[in-house]
Amino acid sequence: MLRAAGVGVGDEVIVPAFGNAEVAEAVTLAGALPVFADIDPVTYCLDVPAVEAAVTARSAAVVVVHRFGRWADVQGLRALGRRHGLLVLEEGESEAPYDEIAQRRQRAAYLDAKLRGVRTPDGGDGHTYQQYVVRVPGNGRPDRDAFARALRGKGVDCRVPVKTPVHRLPEFRRCVSLPETELAADATLALPVDAALTKREMQRIVSACNALGGLLQPAF
Repeated sequence: MLRAAGVGVGDEVIVPAFGNAEVAEAVTLAGALPVFADIDPVTYCLDVPAVEAAVTARSAAVVVVHRFGRWADVQGLRALGRRHGLLVLEEGESEAPYDEIAQRRQRAAYLDAKLRGVRTPDGGDGHTYQQYVVRVPGNGRPDRDAFARALRGKGVDCRVPVKTPVHRLPEFRRCVSLPETELAADATLALPVDAALTKREMQRIVSACNALGGLLQPAF
């Protein structure tokens, strides 16, 4: 899509650093330079003011990535694109069938009501819960990683959604301030929310998290 739009050598494309490297790699393959902007701490998608701050005379496009089943502020980003003459492209997530999304939402609602000691996701704007991402309070990555190991020891299949932001990877290293991106990378943990989970499995997730969560002190 970038090449078809004429984006190439000498152009800059604004992308998120919170996520995998595929978007930045695509920009590089088109011959352009990926420029990283910070995320909104609620949606984990590009933050409109942060994108505006990253715009330069060389900016040609913005690639919006929807994350974890939450939508980015596409309306705000498109308005920004019109102001600055930027192409706005969207990278979506594969959507599950409606019945599966409804079941995920039911399980997410159960976790929202029962979990203590972790910060649960904001369910606004039609969240489809591709992943149920919580924040583990404490002092950043060491606490989150220890929390994850303890959960796995109790039989809960959790995972860290973004281990290293793209702007910290050797091939894309940039000296740029992305505080929300780095906080999210250090504190987020994806808990199971699959439609196939039984009530007993959901109870085990809650029991394991709540037993651990009370030991951590919030640092937000």
